[in-house]
Amino acid sequence: MKSLFMWGIILIVGLLAATYFVAGDAFVLGDDYINDLTMLGGVAIITITVLVSLKYVNQIKNDKADGELLDESWEGIGEYNNMIPTGWAWLFALTTAWAMWYFFLGYPYYKFSQIGQWNEETLEHQAKFEAKYKDIDEDGLKAMGESVFLVQCAPCHGVDGEGISGKAQDFSARMSKEQVLSVIANGQSKLGFPMGAMPAGMASGDDANAIATWISNGSKGTPPAQFAACASCHGADAKGMGGMAPNLVNYGNSLVTNVLNTGKHGVIGEMPSFKGRLSDTQIKAVSTYIRSLGE
Repeated sequence: MKSLFMWGIILIVGLLAATYFVAGDAFVLGDDYINDLTMLGGVAIITITVLVSLKYVNQIKNDKADGELLDESWEGIGEYNNMIPTGWAWLFALTTAWAMWYFFLGYPYYKFSQIGQWNEETLEHQAKFEAKYKDIDEDGLKAMGESVFLVQCAPCHGVDGEGISGKAQDFSARMSKEQVLSVIANGQSKLGFPMGAMPAGMASGDDANAIATWISNGSKGTPPAQFAACASCHGADAKGMGGMAPNLVNYGNSLVTNVLNTGKHGVIGEMPSFKGRLSDTQIKAVSTYIRSLGE
């Protein structure tokens, strides 16, 4: 036991020396009571941990099990009918009491919290931001939209908005024929327009090919006869009937807003929702910038 105790003292001194070597510069006695308490807590944790570990190591080496065996056994391994350790019971009771105090009195859920403060400050900043840019002009929206686009959208769509070699939507050229055919075949259920979800399989074969060709070419000229199946929602001019359905001619505010708020099924996978991450002004700015790429 004496040898074990000596090794414990050496271990405590070693751990304290290592702690001071790593973080000692931050702890100048008397300079900051918070740092002093932190160091004191570290000393206490190291000391208690080592001593408790030594106690149980000594028990494992020297103590012998005794008492009344329970009737149950598992493959010949029995269990003694012993009371729970007194120290463990006290520790459990004190921890429970501390938790109740912490939750209801020390740091109650209904009072101040750092997360709540952060949320309040964020909302306050957003309100100031919206007020500051309430009457922003077109050029200002475009500049703001470019900044947001480069941070939030460029990782998939590229810094120039050209979709990184066709791996995402190319905003410089409207929808590609492949993308239109994908939507026609698979439908689109996430955009949140008043007309609702677009069902899959609205057209196929040559009919789908004719619709996709016309839309991908900018919806210019007379639409093909097959587009009649689409006109009931998108309008005869393919502009979405005043926001009731997606505008297939250009990237209007309603389309960009809905896509950013709800996400979108795309050719290469799922675009996540940006709801709550961008303000209304920022969404409008992104829409303005995306339209400028097509223009």
